[in-house]
Amino acid sequence: MEPKVWREMGLTDEEYLKIKKLMGREPNFLEVGIFSVMWSEHCSYKTSKPVLKKFPTEGPQVLQGPGENAGIVDIGDNLAVVFKMESHNHPSAIEPYQGAATGVGGILRDVFTMGARPAAVLDALRFGPLEEGNNKYLLSGVVGGIGGYGNSIGIPTVGGDVYFHPCYSGNPLVNAMAVGFLEHRHIAKGIASGVGNPVMVVGARTGRDGIHGATFASVELSEESESKRSAVQVGDPFMEKLLMEACLELIQADALVGIQDMGAAGLTSSSSEMAGRGNSGIEMDLSLVPRRETGMTPYEIMLSESQERMLVVPKAGREKEVEEVLTRWGLEATVVGRVTDDGMLRLLEEGKVVAEIPVKALTDEAPVYHRPSQEPAYYQEAKNISLEGFALKDSVEKVFLALLGNPTIASKEWVYRQYDHQVGTNTAVVPGSDAGVLRVRGTKKGIAMTTDCNSRYVYLDPYIGGALAVVEAAQNIACTGARPLAITDCLNFGNPEKPEIFWQFEQACAGVAEACRVLGTPVTGGNVSLYNETPGLAVFPTPMIGMVGLLDDINQVLGNQIKTGGESIYLLGELEGELAGSEYLAMFENMEAGALPELDLTKIKERIDFLLALNKAGLLTAAHDISEGGLAVALAEMTVTCGAKVSVDAKDRLRALFGERLGRIILAASQESAARIEILAAQSGMPLHYLGISCGESLTVQVNGSICLDISLNQYRPVFERAIRNIMNSGQ
Repeated sequence: MEPKVWREMGLTDEEYLKIKKLMGREPNFLEVGIFSVMWSEHCSYKTSKPVLKKFPTEGPQVLQGPGENAGIVDIGDNLAVVFKMESHNHPSAIEPYQGAATGVGGILRDVFTMGARPAAVLDALRFGPLEEGNNKYLLSGVVGGIGGYGNSIGIPTVGGDVYFHPCYSGNPLVNAMAVGFLEHRHIAKGIASGVGNPVMVVGARTGRDGIHGATFASVELSEESESKRSAVQVGDPFMEKLLMEACLELIQADALVGIQDMGAAGLTSSSSEMAGRGNSGIEMDLSLVPRRETGMTPYEIMLSESQERMLVVPKAGREKEVEEVLTRWGLEATVVGRVTDDGMLRLLEEGKVVAEIPVKALTDEAPVYHRPSQEPAYYQEAKNISLEGFALKDSVEKVFLALLGNPTIASKEWVYRQYDHQVGTNTAVVPGSDAGVLRVRGTKKGIAMTTDCNSRYVYLDPYIGGALAVVEAAQNIACTGARPLAITDCLNFGNPEKPEIFWQFEQACAGVAEACRVLGTPVTGGNVSLYNETPGLAVFPTPMIGMVGLLDDINQVLGNQIKTGGESIYLLGELEGELAGSEYLAMFENMEAGALPELDLTKIKERIDFLLALNKAGLLTAAHDISEGGLAVALAEMTVTCGAKVSVDAKDRLRALFGERLGRIILAASQESAARIEILAAQSGMPLHYLGISCGESLTVQVNGSICLDISLNQYRPVFERAIRNIMNSGQ
């Protein structure tokens, strides 16, 4: 076989030699194609596997950790939450609507394949500046795709986050998270076992869309990427709705041995991964696979990533029942093969063997790379830049309004108003809050969920930045009154073959792991998305964290806005933030530099526990974490319906108002509860500072006894609420 064949499929010469050794012969074209997708970074984690092994993955709440379609955590009463996050970055860069839509469809299938009914979607998006290039088009298309798919299938999008930075201009990040509920007895697995059991393809017919999608996701974007639109799948949410209902019915009827979504690498990955988990083999006749295009070759059938398809293994004797259920839902169910005991993936076409590969060669024997790692030159340079002596560039009011109008900080209403976040009537806290919250039907419980990562922090210090992504997620969960339970992740990085990028990856994952250990939030699974680069520029390292938390009593859910006057406002944590990595420094000094503050994860855990104890005692009315933009921005976000008068005693006005430091939370309480909160803080040794009181129609801020900001809600609220809308509507 010509070397360019396997190279064009993304395999190296060394990998091809290893394939020949594992096979004991020269592989044919189809077999090389199968290896190329299964050994792609997207499917095999060949670069990230040694690093991911360091994540904490166990805990009393974990029912299913990494290795399945989605993670599962226990929430008591024989109920569980199923959740997972994945990326659809490269497809969305080429075809934003379908790229994002099929990302939502895929992550929903990962959840209902586990036996859970999906209850919510969250989106974590990163784009270049909206004033530049085609970023407005990409944002519009991605948001349209997420809303179009989620709204059509009837699953609410209840949260997420959107950031803008020049590093994402050529390579936007589109990460989707799905959350669902199930009873313990209905947990399903992606496994093929039981010799002779039938293997069935169910759902949509197979087409030529998405061929080599997994390989496409495992290389850098380039000028040629536009020509690879065929690697982008096309979704049908109405078909998915039928498939979801049919699969859940079959799982609840206990009719299946195993079920797996045909996601990345389609029929190839689903069949080999199911057989691998079951220590079995699978034999399929590809001429039996229903297809929507004529003349499809075995290669195209095996590598197609057509959406809304499942591979199922019914229990012996129940295939007729499976067919009847699928037919009732208007779907096809076709027996295409059977489970074997020889450990082979054997493919036939019209009765003739066209491929025969040991399953373990595709899964367990995939190469694992220990890449060289090297600290980037910028790291020490940025860390050693002194930020002493910086003073406010302008008046407090001008800086305040400029930060509120920064699309990264401003309200994301333009985004989430395109989503139906109330469908299903379980949404207790809607987008725009620190985290989304859903009721768990039939119980008093609530589940909080969020996605978080400040990639500038991770760029400046990957270890601390990775830990801070987990910290911010935990704070956002806690600010709703929920106890953080566990995380899923979507690790978005550049080309790991570059030692500086791999160093970022290693360090960030180490930070995530340590924060998860201290905060008690094990990693239940996730996704690695590497090669997020355009020529000459990698994205900032972005280890996106998706977290879920448990509210024992939904009636104690907290919002992040102060609704009435006369409430006492406190700051839990340090009074001053830092300029390192802050939005202020980037906007007004055009700098992304500085040493991030030292991180004491144990202290942060104690503060989160203190917040949760206050809320459980019924002492709080609102809570909001301080993140981008610092204290002044957090106060503005809390006071969009009721003003406040606050006072801060601090050495540095700039750092007090606009400095950033995670581990700080603003609390609001009735005046009746204030004294009790102060006593509890003193007893616990918590750093609690009284700021002031909610009142009137303006935000008034004093620093060291001098008023430096006095601005009406009607002046700053429109800036915050309309910033993105105004940019998106301009020039249209």
